[in-house]
Order: sequence, then C-alpha cells, then structure tokens
Amino acid sequence: MPPIVSIVGRAQSGKTTLVKKLIGELKSRGYGVATIKHAPKGMTFDETDKDSWQHIQAGSEATVVASPDRVVLIKPVAEELALDELAPLFGEDYDIVLAEGFKQGDSPKIEVHRRKIGPPLTNIKKLIAIVTDEPLETKIRQFSLQDIKGLADLLEEGFIKPRQERLSLYVNKALVSMGSFPKGIITNIILAMAASLKGVGKVRSLEIFLRRGSGK
Repeated sequence: MPPIVSIVGRAQSGKTTLVKKLIGELKSRGYGVATIKHAPKGMTFDETDKDSWQHIQAGSEATVVASPDRVVLIKPVAEELALDELAPLFGEDYDIVLAEGFKQGDSPKIEVHRRKIGPPLTNIKKLIAIVTDEPLETKIRQFSLQDIKGLADLLEEGFIKPRQERLSLYVNKALVSMGSFPKGIITNIILAMAASLKGVGKVRSLEIFLRRGSGK
C-alpha cells in the first residue's frame, strides 16, 4: 500500500489548508493523491463536512471520511459508472453483491413484480427469475413474494457456491476474462510461491498489487 503521512494539530490550526496545498504541489509533480479525513461518530453522508469536499476540489482523486462507526468513500467520476465498474470498489472479500436497479446492465437480474403496479418489464437481458404476487405466463422461473428461502437457494446454488474458489485478474484496472486452464496455472504458481515464504501458513486468500513506473 502507499505510504501514509498524517497531518495533525488542534482545531482551526490550518490542517485542511495544508492538506490542500500539499495536494496541489504533489499533483503538479505528476503524483496521484488520495486523502482520508477522520470524522466524529454519528456523521452521515449528507453531513460530511466541507473539509473533505475541499480535498476533492484541491485535486485529490479520492477521499475517505472515516468515523468510529462508518466509512464513506468520495470519488468524483466523469460519468455514471456501470455496475461492473462499481462492484470492484467493494474488493473481492464478498461472496455476492446485490445491486438495486441497473436494469440495463449486463448482470443477471431478478425482477420484482406486483400486479397493482403494472405489467412485468420488457426487454430485460439476463433475467433469471421473477418474484411475483400473481402467476405469469413466462418460462422464467417464478417465486412468490414470501419465498425468500427459495430465492436464496437459487442465488446460493447458482452463483455463490460455483465461485467460492475464484481468481480475479485486473490489468490496467480492467478485469481480464480467463478460462479454467490459465486460472489453474496462475493459482498454482502463486500459491506455491506464497507457501514457500517463511512464516506463511495455510493460504486461504492472497492479494497482490503491482504498479509499474511510468518509464517501464
């Protein structure tokens, strides 16, 4: 991970002003800068204080507001991100990500249908199930609104268990699609190298980050 240097001082001592100036200077030298600001307990996203936004306005590419009970990531974007661009922000340490909305995205979808609201959606790609309060004439698998267990079984058997063991490779921040053969080779090589290091026990997960210098 990048080195971390804390700017500390009493209230109103000018910490934010100094951070802003450092951001501008380091950015002018071609460095990417992210910031973390501590916040008091109980602060909500809407209450995020102006200092964090000043970090962004000064040129910080991302900032984290951290309090004892929550963390908020603020990362300006040039345009709305697709779901497959948002999900990696969570990292890999999850078994499944459930998104609300994104009906035009490429991910598998479960539709919720209520008769009084209107007819089911049309032209939905990768629709795997419909949760409905009335029987529908469709080949898509249907679940009642109360059948949460059945729906969870579908997700567990169809998505979670098949990917309990996985390898993800990102090159230049883009996910690289790989078949089972290259995945197996890369997994075996990395595990063997990690296991050979002193003090490493049984490897359950492993993270590697590589960034090459601009001259390479």
